[in-house]
Amino acid sequence: MLKEIYIRNLAVIREAVIPLVNGLNIFTGETGAGKSILINGINAVLGQRCTKDIVRTGCDKAVITALFTDLSPEAAAKLDELGISHENNEITVTREISADGGSVSRVNHRTASASLLKEIGSMLINIHGQHDNQILLDSDKHLRILDDFGGDNTLLNAYRETFRELQQTARKLGDLKRQEQFRIERSRYLNEIINDIGELDLEENEDAILEQEYHTAKNSEKTIIALKNAVQSIIGDEGANDIIVSAEREIAGYTDGILSLNNLYERLSAAEIELADIASELESLSEKIELDGQRLEYLGERLGNINRLKRKYAQDCTGLIQLYDNACTEIMQLDSSLDEIEKLSSRKEELLRTVTNQAKSLYDYREKTAEKFAAQVTAELEFLNMSGVVIKVRHEKGKLTSNGMDSVEFLISANRGEEPKPISKIASGGELSRIMLALKSVIADKDSIPTMIFDEIDTGVSGKAAQKIGIKLRDISRVRQVICVTHLSQIAVMAKNHLMIEKKIIDSRTETSVTSLDLDGRIAEIARIMGGEDPSRLMLDNARAEIEKAANLQ
Repeated sequence: MLKEIYIRNLAVIREAVIPLVNGLNIFTGETGAGKSILINGINAVLGQRCTKDIVRTGCDKAVITALFTDLSPEAAAKLDELGISHENNEITVTREISADGGSVSRVNHRTASASLLKEIGSMLINIHGQHDNQILLDSDKHLRILDDFGGDNTLLNAYRETFRELQQTARKLGDLKRQEQFRIERSRYLNEIINDIGELDLEENEDAILEQEYHTAKNSEKTIIALKNAVQSIIGDEGANDIIVSAEREIAGYTDGILSLNNLYERLSAAEIELADIASELESLSEKIELDGQRLEYLGERLGNINRLKRKYAQDCTGLIQLYDNACTEIMQLDSSLDEIEKLSSRKEELLRTVTNQAKSLYDYREKTAEKFAAQVTAELEFLNMSGVVIKVRHEKGKLTSNGMDSVEFLISANRGEEPKPISKIASGGELSRIMLALKSVIADKDSIPTMIFDEIDTGVSGKAAQKIGIKLRDISRVRQVICVTHLSQIAVMAKNHLMIEKKIIDSRTETSVTSLDLDGRIAEIARIMGGEDPSRLMLDNARAEIEKAANLQ
């Protein structure tokens, strides 16, 4: 339970030590005295978000320390799991909020994160404020409330374990199917590469070699014709050779007397011999060049196939050979998942059958729980002065989720004989507070959270209804420590520990103090709530009588 709260420099609270007891602790005080600051302080040590605005003006930081004792086995186990000691079955939790916006959290003087405080705090305190009434307006939260009331999560935990395995199996199966599809598409692509390139059986730089041969082969016919024409130009009729011979004849009879002419004659004779030799070599060369039409066709076709693949795969000849080798290696390494897919598909079907049966069992359990829940909450509402109001649980089957196949919504009939309708369409603010109190009452002994805090549970109620709320809070405090902030005397008189929050002006500054009241102090405070400041003797007597009456109420 929460045994003590120490607060320093939190808003208008300069310093306060607040003792609490195992039972019903009631906080009262005038509007604006700072009751909400107390709740903010508790929220801070529970790891909730807080801002630098709550630091008292002119101070470096605000400090809130809470002492928790008599820890539940669940809380102790969580602390053991987190490696946090809890000697004498107690811990202290501290939150420091700096004026510059930073904060430091500690558990037993060990630095802790805000998320760690939340994790621990969720097992120590359950706070119910006005905003929590919105839970009643949100049908998505109703299933959790019903399960909390049921108290036995055996079926739900078993279902969730199977459902979680089903989800994991389905995800793995989906991944494998996607991988198998990728493998099929990849294999198709690799086989295309292997078939395309393997069919050509390429050799290194073959494209360059074939290009040269093709160029040569394609021009061989023109080359032969040119060579033969050249031969005819030399040795053919009226060719170069005939011209030279004719020139020799013209000057042959005049060479004896003229030395220079003789030299020219000899040069013509040599030219004749040289031309004849050139013609012979040209003839021989033309005969050596082959005209192979089939080879030319082959070269053209092969070069066309090679160039097509070069364009298709954006690779040169060397790259195509490497691409082929890589494809051959990779396709050998692509493992099929068909066997695993078949096993997982079978397991998925098996899990689906199991989880469906578990969901049905869970549905049947919740159906019985819903009947008990509706009956008990209706009885609690009748006690809380809401006679005639009936709670119904609309329980239907839906699709499988992590919570089962159940769709749950609480319905309310404000008057007997009227058709039950969703709470959000009927209940007023005061009714919501009492309905929530009724819910808290029926599930008070279902969990291990030792402390329950009610912040202005009395909103929208008065008179006899307020008295019934006070009695119900006292009933709950027999199994849980209850801390309640209230404005109503009917609730305040039920306190086992009554604390007054009071605002004062000290040295021209506002300060809020928290005082634990003795009997006389309680009488004075109850009288103030009932009749205002400076209560009369009659009002004080009435206050005393109400406190005595509350002590005797069953």
